[in-house]
Amino acid sequence: MRYQRICRYVSETPWAITPEKMSELLSVLTFRAAGGAFTPEEIQAAIGAPRSAASASQSDAVAVIPLRGVIAHRMDALDEASGGTSVERFGQMFRAALADAAVGSILLDVDSPGGTVPGVQELATEMRRARATKTKRVVAVANSLMASAAYWLASSAADEIVAIPSAAVGSIGVFSVHEDLSERAKQLGIKVTVVSAGKYKTEGHPFEPLSDEAKAHVQARVDDAYEAFVKAVAQGRGVSPSAVRGGYGQGRVLGATDALAAGLIDRIDTFDHTIARLGRGRVGMQAEGVEAPLLAERHSDEDRRRRLEF
Repeated sequence: MRYQRICRYVSETPWAITPEKMSELLSVLTFRAAGGAFTPEEIQAAIGAPRSAASASQSDAVAVIPLRGVIAHRMDALDEASGGTSVERFGQMFRAALADAAVGSILLDVDSPGGTVPGVQELATEMRRARATKTKRVVAVANSLMASAAYWLASSAADEIVAIPSAAVGSIGVFSVHEDLSERAKQLGIKVTVVSAGKYKTEGHPFEPLSDEAKAHVQARVDDAYEAFVKAVAQGRGVSPSAVRGGYGQGRVLGATDALAAGLIDRIDTFDHTIARLGRGRVGMQAEGVEAPLLAERHSDEDRRRRLEF
């Protein structure tokens, strides 16, 4: 059966991604493992590969860095099946923008359902530390999906999170998947024999049901990753971990208005207006010629303190 390495990678990795996108990813992998083939265009349409180049562009001293599609630590394991954004490549772009003297502020252009926990956790920590130096202002725009691992990165890096009016934000949670392919193999007339050394070496392989012991181990990994996610969001947004667990959608994505009310974002605005604000050095101010009802002002520090729920 083809693509066993990729299938194992998917099953062994904790994911901070929307369940809907994971379902699409699994359907692609299952089809390929059975010998099916997609054209590159079909793969991009199914998964949501990035729409732009891998380097940052600049607009009025604003470095615009895209964060799009499925996020993975290194894309080599998933390139052919999904496309998306490499954590390593995105981190390189972010560091380059920080080091560029011509860049006054950084805008993260986010349209992503999330991705893997590995790589994202470390980059989020690095970006939060860079933010603490206050050398450059970082703004993230949900344009139009900022979910799970994408929100993890944005909330850690950004001084301000903006959502376009039609955006969806949130999906704060972690899960892992295990596909039991034993019945499928039986239908295809395939008998799989696993020979291994080491008690847990083949634990969770896809050709038998997941044992209770294996499930408990996977659950522990998922819980650890979720705690790291919640802690990072709490630090980035200046609220308590309990506020994130209970008031940030509990794993759901929220529309822009609800996300603003819940504290996940600071403002509702268009992408172009956000660039205009940053480009003129008027961060936090309403762009000229924009009707007031279109913009929702950011929460004050006092508003955030009121949301603390220890």
